[in-house]
Amino acid sequence: MAQTTLPNHVLISINPKAGRKSPKIRAERLKIALEKRGYGVELHTDLDEVSRRANELFEVQRLRALVGVGGDGTAAELTNRTQPGLPITLLPSGTANLIAKYLKLPFNPEKSAEMIETGLTISFDAGKANGRLFLVMVSVGVDADVVRLVHSEREESYRNHTKRGAHISYLSYINPIIQSIKTYKYPQIHASVFADSNSDISHSVIGKWSFVFNLPRYGWGLPLVPGCVGVDKKLDYCIFQGGKLTSALFEVACAQLGSIHRFLPNAKLGQGVRFQITSSVNSSDDSPIPYQLDGDPGGFLPLEIETIPNRFTALAPQKIVKKLERKRIQ
Repeated sequence: MAQTTLPNHVLISINPKAGRKSPKIRAERLKIALEKRGYGVELHTDLDEVSRRANELFEVQRLRALVGVGGDGTAAELTNRTQPGLPITLLPSGTANLIAKYLKLPFNPEKSAEMIETGLTISFDAGKANGRLFLVMVSVGVDADVVRLVHSEREESYRNHTKRGAHISYLSYINPIIQSIKTYKYPQIHASVFADSNSDISHSVIGKWSFVFNLPRYGWGLPLVPGCVGVDKKLDYCIFQGGKLTSALFEVACAQLGSIHRFLPNAKLGQGVRFQITSSVNSSDDSPIPYQLDGDPGGFLPLEIETIPNRFTALAPQKIVKKLERKRIQ
């Protein structure tokens, strides 16, 4: 009888431009902890190389997990570069860590090694925006403008060596938020929402700030779409129609207070499998409107979004996987 090769390899991907020693030290600790458990472990700093290697090991059923040391953008980047079904997990080291918090992934490297050994895989849907996969959400509007400015400052700092590395923290958002408050004009956005992937029938929503979610997480845990599950082959949207800073702050505050924003006349929520988001023909502002994907700048409208069922396979704690699988059955 032929022997089955166990998936006993783990690849760890770390960004050398992260600018902090802490993630690198934690990655080394994870490597040591996994090696003590009998895994073959490789630590990579090149995305092309780690993605190629992960795909190779996955094809011969030898990959236990591809571990990204980072946050939501790291998970999305690795998913975009690897085959469907390839198990991905995180050693959280991002700013918001929305996926890690949703899946209850350990921050401690030794506990992460235990989870990698005992955890289970679960397949989530993903979204695709203008050809690129996203795992948590895409947004269009003032927050996307902030993300654009944050990453612009980061790249400038890295090029000029004016900061030690280019790590983004919550403090990195202060100046961009102030700048957006002063300059963002809340141009009108037109969203066409399709209930079926093959249908040309849609309904339209006009707004000033638009979100399309795959997982029910945003920012510091803001519950904008509390019913979103990520395993129903649909994306959930929340569109705010107010066009001022005061209305935006009020809508966010209502969302924080038990998601009561759902009852506001200027908040539109629903589901779809495909979206087309454009600058409204009635908009008085001709400047390009930015969008962001999982906390990274995506570009400018127009935007085509679709659901990709079961595209993201996560390795997570058994208890969380079983709970989420019950939601899938429901």
